[in-house]
Amino acid sequence: MRTITVKGVGTASTPPDYITVFFNITAESPEYSAALSRANERIETLQNAVAAVGFKKEDLKTLSYDVRSIFENYNENGVYKQRPVGYACRYQLKLSFGFDNKRLAETLDAVSQSSADAEFSIKFTVKDPEKVSAELLKSAAENARQKAETLCAASGVKLGELVNISYNWGEICFDSASSYSKHERGITPLAAAPEFTPDDIKSSDSATFVWEIT
Repeated sequence: MRTITVKGVGTASTPPDYITVFFNITAESPEYSAALSRANERIETLQNAVAAVGFKKEDLKTLSYDVRSIFENYNENGVYKQRPVGYACRYQLKLSFGFDNKRLAETLDAVSQSSADAEFSIKFTVKDPEKVSAELLKSAAENARQKAETLCAASGVKLGELVNISYNWGEICFDSASSYSKHERGITPLAAAPEFTPDDIKSSDSATFVWEIT
């Protein structure tokens, strides 16, 4: 049996319809319990800030939490050593909601004006990545058939039955290349900036198709 093997590539440009804001809160203290207490106070302040603009406190999800020892370097008779000087408690949280510039600006403004002292970054994405993935695969199949038909026509043969499809799962990007972050105090919140319009999300996927040729 003679066959033709073609790789089909599907592409899509999708406007973001979902926003995830990531918050980092770090509290340090010479005492373990004091570091935890300060971090929890900032978490509560952050929860109150997002609740003030219409979210529920439970909408703020915890992604990670850790407590690490803090060390300092010192010189002892010409030998550099380290000694523990305290603890750092770190939380990472996220808040997700449908794309809404006004709501995003109000949220970041409320957080920036609070005493939570949270660093943040924003990811613009899609709420239903499975839908985009299905569109990519459909596009890949159409692309492969078009290529196969063109090659067959140019070669004087006919495209026959589809005999095999090979698909290797890979990571697909569902995030916009646009971003916004605040890692230091004093940066103007998004509420004071012009309306933020993120770039469309560029995604691609591929699969390999094998047809019989006659």
